[in-house]
Amino acid sequence: MFELDGVSLARGDSVALQPTDLKIIAGEVLVLLGPSGSGKSTLLRLLMGLETPTSGAVRFRDRPLAELEPQALRRKLGYVVQGGGLFPHLTAEGNVTLVARFLRWADANLRARLGELVALTRFPGDALSRRPGGLSGGERQRVSLMRALMLDPQVLLLDEPLGAVDPITRGDLQRDLGDIFARLHKTVVLVTHDLHEARAFATRIALLREGRILQIGTFEELRDRPADPFVTRFLRAQSADAGARDES
Repeated sequence: MFELDGVSLARGDSVALQPTDLKIIAGEVLVLLGPSGSGKSTLLRLLMGLETPTSGAVRFRDRPLAELEPQALRRKLGYVVQGGGLFPHLTAEGNVTLVARFLRWADANLRARLGELVALTRFPGDALSRRPGGLSGGERQRVSLMRALMLDPQVLLLDEPLGAVDPITRGDLQRDLGDIFARLHKTVVLVTHDLHEARAFATRIALLREGRILQIGTFEELRDRPADPFVTRFLRAQSADAGARDES
């Protein structure tokens, strides 16, 4: 679905992403895992064409992103950001259907798609008329997910989608997201620093540090055959932190 060939990104004297080769397979859930500042979100923005690489090339379905019309590309990609990123002056329904209305979808098609997404995300239908300020954190994330899925994109990109919700809501959303990924069979790239989320969702995990992918594989491959001492340190620290949260 995507291929990065020697892709790097520098901002002044700072290197956000070291030269990176990566293939993202159609239908997989690839989790970009790592500490803050490791380059996870930078990589996601490069996939969307929101950043231009300093070197190398990003390809989408064998075509360089530089050759694709940006708006046409982004309609094939659904994007979910931390906190939802909703327009505060629009209702939940207005946020979800904004682009479809701009594209002049027939009202019957729009209503049918909205109904499908409400059922898929288990969003309360009577909350569609509320603005984001009147929604809970979990509801805002469900609206953001519906908006990302409205045009039935080929790829779903999620940047710390559960980072701004409370632990109970986070658990509910994790279960629902897992079910949604399994039902839709879409290519998913998800950014997180949480090992539990990575294990719950991932077909493969790419562990990043300081703008470089240290290792990519299943959780078991990272755990049992670490390619770098930091891989083991990170997994152990995350496991210890999760155990401490469970005890508390």
